[in-house]
Amino acid sequence: MQWVVTLIEQYGLWLVFAAVLVEQLGVPIPAYPVLIVTGAVSARGDYTIPAILLVAVAACVIADLVWYRAGSRFGRRVLRIMCRISLSPDKCVRQTESIYQKWGAPSLMVAKFVPGFAAVATSMAGIVRTRLGAFVLFDAIGALLWVAVGVLVGWQFRNAINDVLDVLYQAGRVGLAVVVLAFALFVVVKAWRRYAFMRQLRMARVSVDELNRMLNDEPRPLVVDVRASPSREAGAIPGSTWVDMHAIDEGLARLPLADEVIVYCACPNEASAAVVAKRLMQQGFKRVRPLAGGIDAWVAAGYQLDEASAQGEEGQELAAVK
Repeated sequence: MQWVVTLIEQYGLWLVFAAVLVEQLGVPIPAYPVLIVTGAVSARGDYTIPAILLVAVAACVIADLVWYRAGSRFGRRVLRIMCRISLSPDKCVRQTESIYQKWGAPSLMVAKFVPGFAAVATSMAGIVRTRLGAFVLFDAIGALLWVAVGVLVGWQFRNAINDVLDVLYQAGRVGLAVVVLAFALFVVVKAWRRYAFMRQLRMARVSVDELNRMLNDEPRPLVVDVRASPSREAGAIPGSTWVDMHAIDEGLARLPLADEVIVYCACPNEASAAVVAKRLMQQGFKRVRPLAGGIDAWVAAGYQLDEASAQGEEGQELAAVK
């Protein structure tokens, strides 16, 4: 434990940079404990708070630029990669898309304070081609606010935190074991939440080829679009009905009864579609399946899209085929 405390005192800025960079790149290692401790230790005069803020903000912006570039180059495919390395549930992707497309780059100023938003917002900025200058400006402001909270909390409660460090120092191996156990518990809880969510998504899917055949036969299935409203501007599957996820109960209640229901979205693992499909089955719909790959798979297969109405209201007619 003495080695850990000494490391924080002597290499605090490097630890801050590494912890923030790794966390912002997507590794589930919380950086806030490091920020809080270094904020408290800074009162001893080893390094200043402005130095901590500068180093941490630089790490944030560097990591976020990596995801920004990945989003601009690989598009929505990068979201699937993020969800594979993240312990956060995938449903945040749809929520992030809706928030970012509504507020744009200024939303980055608060992104790191919203669970599940920061991990995806930086890639969304690249995907929707946000100007690099605007991205860096608002991302840096958001990073500064996020870092400042952790550092200032550590500085404000420095006496209590120093007491805790002293207790851990005196506890020796026991103190180190407590720290390691706390971190392990954090990872286990996050992993269990992801496992439970992924288990919820387990159900039969329908392929885009099968859906295309079904749309050309009678009776046609009821196709439900649960994407965020701004996403529909690029087009929708012909004949689909949009349901606003922000008013999900009202939207599902207005759906007509159908023998076959197909739900699609634009998020990794068809997360939103699977959640809505489960709810429809609970409401009495007998055969409900998410579309495997969502709208991205439909487009990749070369199938046609209808132009969704600008208002994006449920039940409105779709315009002519592109």
